[in-house]
Amino acid sequence: MYEQYYGMNNTPFSRNVPPEALYESPAMSDALGRLAYAADKQLFAVVTSDAGCGKTTMIRKFAASLPKEEYILLYLSDSKLTPRWLYKGLLDQLGLESHIYRGNAKSQLQKEVTIIRGIQGRKIVCVLDEAHLLEKETIEEFRFLLNCQFDSTSPMALILVGQTELWEDKLRLKRYAAVRQRIDINCVLPRLDRAETESYIHSHLDYVGCQQALFTTRAVDEIFRVSAGTMRIINRICEKSLMYGYQQHRQLIDDQDISFVADHEMLRGGEN
Repeated sequence: MYEQYYGMNNTPFSRNVPPEALYESPAMSDALGRLAYAADKQLFAVVTSDAGCGKTTMIRKFAASLPKEEYILLYLSDSKLTPRWLYKGLLDQLGLESHIYRGNAKSQLQKEVTIIRGIQGRKIVCVLDEAHLLEKETIEEFRFLLNCQFDSTSPMALILVGQTELWEDKLRLKRYAAVRQRIDINCVLPRLDRAETESYIHSHLDYVGCQQALFTTRAVDEIFRVSAGTMRIINRICEKSLMYGYQQHRQLIDDQDISFVADHEMLRGGEN
């Protein structure tokens, strides 16, 4: 609808923007470099941020950057992930039928990883998303998952991705000291600042081939105010504002348009 009206060849603020076109803030660029290092050295990394601040975007870019001839990426996102289902999920992605018992499944996974590393010469990178929802038993299992040759080497890179409470409310607790001490890299993705918010919007408009300025400077100010630099909310308010602009036959979106959309179509500046 509005895409044709504004001369776009795609939808700019949707979830299906390809990884190579996704905006990369300086903080995300730094985190991607550190995750690449974690993958290469087979380290244990933790990535946290507030909800909607780009964790999934970063993981998509990270996954796309890994050479398939060198790495095997295993990705799990399950709030009810027990240790048994952790091993089953990883083995399923490796094309293997998991043993019923946790201990046997763990041995099975370790054996398969050894074969992949030794014979295929490839490295395993395991990403566990929504990790802030994991229970104590599963978090503690990471100690054993990462043990290899009497804890002298790591069989894989393990990357936990979750909201801020993963670190604040879980990993910092005394009960997880043994897990926390094994963390090699800790990345925190902040919200975008005003300049980054503007760059984010321009990046997505460039992706769809938009040749005209659609948001005034004051409109970007208002988008930043409403979103507080949260990517997900920036997407929502830009999307709704473009639809509103199309319906009102506007060629340029100003701050009053953003305010109207925020007041009438967003839930207290959030998403609906």
